[in-house]
Amino acid sequence: MTPLLVGAWGKAEEGRVTTYDDRASLTDLTAVVERVRSSVEGVIEGKPEVVRLSLTVLLAEGHLLIEDVPGVGKTMLAKALARSIDCSVRRIQFTPDLLPSDITGVSIWDQQRRDFEFKPGAIFAQVVIGDEINRASPKTQSALLESMEERQVTIDGKTYELPSPFMVVATQNPVEMEGTYPLPEAQRDRFMARVSVGYPSAEAELQMLDVHGGVSPLEDLQPVAHAHEIVKLVEAVRGVHVSEPVRRYTVDLVAATRSHPDLRLGASPRATLHLLRAAKASAALSGREYALPDDVQALAVAVLAHRLLPTAQAQLNRRTAEQVVQEIVQRTPVPAAAGRPNGFGLGRGGPGYGQQPPRRL
Repeated sequence: MTPLLVGAWGKAEEGRVTTYDDRASLTDLTAVVERVRSSVEGVIEGKPEVVRLSLTVLLAEGHLLIEDVPGVGKTMLAKALARSIDCSVRRIQFTPDLLPSDITGVSIWDQQRRDFEFKPGAIFAQVVIGDEINRASPKTQSALLESMEERQVTIDGKTYELPSPFMVVATQNPVEMEGTYPLPEAQRDRFMARVSVGYPSAEAELQMLDVHGGVSPLEDLQPVAHAHEIVKLVEAVRGVHVSEPVRRYTVDLVAATRSHPDLRLGASPRATLHLLRAAKASAALSGREYALPDDVQALAVAVLAHRLLPTAQAQLNRRTAEQVVQEIVQRTPVPAAAGRPNGFGLGRGGPGYGQQPPRRL
């Protein structure tokens, strides 16, 4: 029995079942992703978990926010991921004087044709790198809202579709840095995950001196995957099965953020959907055609924390959103293997899940 593969836009046609060979799809995915991972890790030293999360977001059709102090490789990570895929790439340097039309595009009067002609902005690319996104004003930041959610841009009443695949990889400095603006809540909620690169280990930094001491490895980086391959892999990830207990577990985790006493803003239903999609992509990267609670747990902090707003009292107590999410993961009951032969209802001997007391990660 093969699982249902939804259509190109994530919708299953009523009365029609489309199937695919699980093993072939997962084998293809593993091979392509391994090439991209090796390419990116050749530039970003000693951060395999950061690279894996970036690939997870790419296959889950999400957008990635890279937040950290200057000089740790945020922009280099975004560039390495973009250059490893043979697709259109545009880079936007966010500055205080950047205008929304610089991002989305503008209609210009053509004297010869005596009509307005649309000039596309930098957002019309398959991979868009937004460097230091929080140095632009909130008005300019908001120009990304429609494109990130609906994958389209509306200018002067006309709607223009964006290419596929489409991914925004944005970097930002911590809000405490000079000359930064906090991202609006609606903007943060459109990023599937946030990751911090962090300082490298001594060994990785020493290796970085050897690799980056002469010529930047970005200059020799060649595409190792095509855009159409990524589109096919995204469709394969959509076919990853998620059982009812795992879906309910995902909902319980997100719902717990809305009633936690240390949070004045919990995660949205969009966050639930992003967490589920990321878990499916993580399962596919692990060679599985079904998602486990472990996939949801491993991604909970990266997907949920940047959307949450701690209360004033929590901030005084130096309680971070990441700590709150970790606490919620530890306290929420985890679906447990029930020992049924068909488990998830896959008919392939996958594990079944009932309920068990919470366990620490």
